[in-house]
Amino acid sequence: MLPDIGGFQVLQRLRRAHGEDLPVVFLTARDSPDDKVDGLSAGGDDYVTKPFRLEELIARIHAVLRRSGRSSGRAAGAPLVVGDLELDPNAHLVTRGGARVELSQTEFKLLRYLMEHADQTVAKSRIVRDVWNHDFGGDPSIVESYVSYLRRKVDRGDRKLIHTVRGVGYVLRTPRS
Repeated sequence: MLPDIGGFQVLQRLRRAHGEDLPVVFLTARDSPDDKVDGLSAGGDDYVTKPFRLEELIARIHAVLRRSGRSSGRAAGAPLVVGDLELDPNAHLVTRGGARVELSQTEFKLLRYLMEHADQTVAKSRIVRDVWNHDFGGDPSIVESYVSYLRRKVDRGDRKLIHTVRGVGYVLRTPRS
């Protein structure tokens, strides 16, 4: 019931742009049982009809994120910690082994992204989409440049955290013993 496009078409575009695992919650005035079945069959993870209570919508979104593995269980704005690396998004502060690490805005965003996806290999194309926004039309090699900058600032010493997965992308993890 959107002015120029239907919700199912929006869902199809989102899935094409962001992958099949993108969690989707329909929020709609269409409340017949058939509409609900159609929405869930089209790939929606949940279906909430108007009128609704905001608390219920938030709880349903959290449930979908939890089921999809996208919820870290940590509070929004809580510091991210991987090994002796800590990133505080509220203070815009990064420390490694207790020593402050100075990062540019883009380096900070990239490190935060890698830390939010710690122990997961993340493709360069996904990093470009999510850190530089999906509209970024630049060369994916920019990721290589910024990972190099991060390594010089974060991975000084023997215990490297940022690892290359050849032909795929990068993973941030504590060194294996």
